[in-house]
Amino acid sequence: MIKKILLAVVAVIAVFVVGVLGLATTQPDTFKVERSATIQAPPETVYALLSDFRQWEAWSPWDKLDPAMTRTYSGAERETGAIYEWEGNDKAGKGRMEITEALAPSKVVIKLDFIVPFESHNVTEFTVTPDGDAQKLTWTMTGPQSFLSKIMCVFMDMDAMVGKDFESGLATLKALAEK
Repeated sequence: MIKKILLAVVAVIAVFVVGVLGLATTQPDTFKVERSATIQAPPETVYALLSDFRQWEAWSPWDKLDPAMTRTYSGAERETGAIYEWEGNDKAGKGRMEITEALAPSKVVIKLDFIVPFESHNVTEFTVTPDGDAQKLTWTMTGPQSFLSKIMCVFMDMDAMVGKDFESGLATLKALAEK
């Protein structure tokens, strides 16, 4: 009887694992998360908050995860070549950002490297476009999905998870730019 129960449990686990692996193979090789906000401020004001990493502490949702986080700035002071590295608690992790393209006042492209809690290499892009008498700010992050990431996406929605942080950051940035 115990043998039959163990075999049934093993069979259920095997079906579950095969199912998850099968679903993982249907996931795309890349991901994209994107959110936008309309901001009643000049494009130069919005751009200044994006192109200078020293301004990010005031609006980035991740900078609030660890008040004791260590921040290091190097390279250019702002715009292309500016580098921001951080190391914090388990929530904040460790990583590095570098502005690889800055076109005032409409675009900032960042190479984003997470080191801890997991390694990943992504690209983040901010675009500022006129929207009537306001600015439409679009925040996009794209990157490759490893097979492990694809398995995780079977259980978690990356867009919903990261998107809520984008929404929070955009709301804070909007309030800051509009004051």
